[in-house]
Amino acid sequence: MGALLVAALLAWQGVTAAGDPNPTAPHTDVWMGALDIAILVFREGLECVLVLSAITAGLMGAAQSYRRPIAAGSGVGFVAALITWFIAVGIVDDLTHNVSALAIQAWTGLLAIVVLLVVMNWFFHKVYWTGWISFQNRRKRALLHGADTTGSSRARLLLGLGLLGFASVYREGFEVVLFLQSYRLQLGSRIVLYGALLGLLLPGIVAALTFLAHHRLPYKRMLILTGVLLAMVLVVMVGEETQEMQQAGWIGATSIPWLGWLPAWAGTWLSLFPNWQTVGAQTAGVILVVGSYLVARYQAVLLPLRRGKQSFQLRQAPPGT
Repeated sequence: MGALLVAALLAWQGVTAAGDPNPTAPHTDVWMGALDIAILVFREGLECVLVLSAITAGLMGAAQSYRRPIAAGSGVGFVAALITWFIAVGIVDDLTHNVSALAIQAWTGLLAIVVLLVVMNWFFHKVYWTGWISFQNRRKRALLHGADTTGSSRARLLLGLGLLGFASVYREGFEVVLFLQSYRLQLGSRIVLYGALLGLLLPGIVAALTFLAHHRLPYKRMLILTGVLLAMVLVVMVGEETQEMQQAGWIGATSIPWLGWLPAWAGTWLSLFPNWQTVGAQTAGVILVVGSYLVARYQAVLLPLRRGKQSFQLRQAPPGT
């Protein structure tokens, strides 16, 4: 279905542009920004669904009623994220009265890149994501173990389960709010809204399949796919942020003569600019993400194998060696 949708969009673009779309036309990058937003919101929503499904997995039979306070807490967390959005908008807009628009855009762009790097950092996910799920599950087990069916203990149990749902949703929502401030300044609130709604639709479908239809979905493959898409978003965002810092006068721009062949639309669509600062920042971002993934894979696979091999060699060694 996704492939058919992409093919339909390409066909529609070709027909409306008489078969020759002009990538340098003004505002053509707006919808690409909305797609970037949708990808990140989908990624965060997918992680949120995974956390909630891990928490509610063991609540079956008589314990199924405990899913309700978790669902209620999740709803409150979503509303709190919306309120946080308006608070963040007010803070950023207030700052624009004292600081230049270019400087504000550069600062929010840096914040968005930090959020995106955290989301994509596989090595940090050892604590950030997997550890977060483990912590939530331990908290749930502790609440259920110490609960009884009467009095204030049950009230504390319901409140604790509600807080689990709240934290699972608001944690991801807070990251999205921080990330989207940069896009709001660049593209406006309407495009951000369209991208966020598209991004929310996809995890909504995943949540319906998970919690209502009880389907077992290939979450790992979905995370890998969104990770690849976010890597593309990262390259574009780092290029945009570097250019904004250059326009704000924070850093210079040293041209690369042998990249002078880059067409103008490469900057409009992909934020590829022929200067050392932009290319270097984009390369560093990719190296950081790929390097963190390789370190995580080494610790998860190769390091245990090496330790197991060393342990086997010690057991097979003659006594006294």
